[in-house]
Amino acid sequence: MSQFQPRAHRPARPMLYLAPAIALLAVFFLAPIVVNTVIAFTDMGANLRVGQFTTQNFERIVQRDARMPMVLLTTLIYVSATLFIFNVGLGALLAMTSTSIPDKLGNFFRGLWLLPRMSPAVLYGILWIWIADPSPSGLLNQVTGTFGLPPINLRNDFPLFLVILANGVVGASFAMVILTSSIRSIPSHLANAARVDGASEWGVLRHVVAPALSQPIRMITIYQALSLMTTFEYILLITGGGPVYDSTPYALYIYRRAFENGAYSYGAALALGLMVIGVAVTLLHWRVTNMRSTFAAPKIEVL
Repeated sequence: MSQFQPRAHRPARPMLYLAPAIALLAVFFLAPIVVNTVIAFTDMGANLRVGQFTTQNFERIVQRDARMPMVLLTTLIYVSATLFIFNVGLGALLAMTSTSIPDKLGNFFRGLWLLPRMSPAVLYGILWIWIADPSPSGLLNQVTGTFGLPPINLRNDFPLFLVILANGVVGASFAMVILTSSIRSIPSHLANAARVDGASEWGVLRHVVAPALSQPIRMITIYQALSLMTTFEYILLITGGGPVYDSTPYALYIYRRAFENGAYSYGAALALGLMVIGVAVTLLHWRVTNMRSTFAAPKIEVL
């Protein structure tokens, strides 16, 4: 008889393995939300002192902030145009174009388009500042000057168009990569069978490729929408949100109110409003696009 006895089975403790992730989530996500919520109900200013707890910040957002309607309209135009024209539309076009040409050329094309995404944000912003420079040395004005056209001042005359274009060019690469992977995962025999049945290339695109891209596009839409609503580094670098507040979306408005004007409690209240808007947009998108089906168990298990 062996002198070694089998060790008793110990019950699994999943919380032990989840503890590091939960700790990081609590420190870097939940704690800032709690702190922001508390500050939003105070009168904290540039001196970082709390005099009283109040709801005046929220009353100011709803009733007394004259810039809020313009900021919300700017945010709606900026997010909608950048999302649907560039982040989804142009990204899908780039994916379909680069997968319909030889692989080496397609890989080179995608790598070239990824350069803005891989470049530092400051370098990318400086590039657009040079392109839109209102002086004759700006790239755009050098091009228009060769045709005898007057100089164009995009930063002052069309600032919102400029930030949409700059964010759209760098944002399209995300959808390009995701949708390229989705297109290449489509079994080739499906497209070949459709062509044998007499389908045109448009028919293959419509009835074979497009259905396979619907779920990735849903994910891209909600992810990029939330990203556009909460990030502003390119806008801050290229236009600074100006002239005045003409190219200032909601997230940048929070930054300018809190860190440029020293109204920390008001900025916290605005940030709390942005969190509510983000949750509402996510739930609405989840309901309208039936995102639940994306996470449903497959109807057929292939072993």
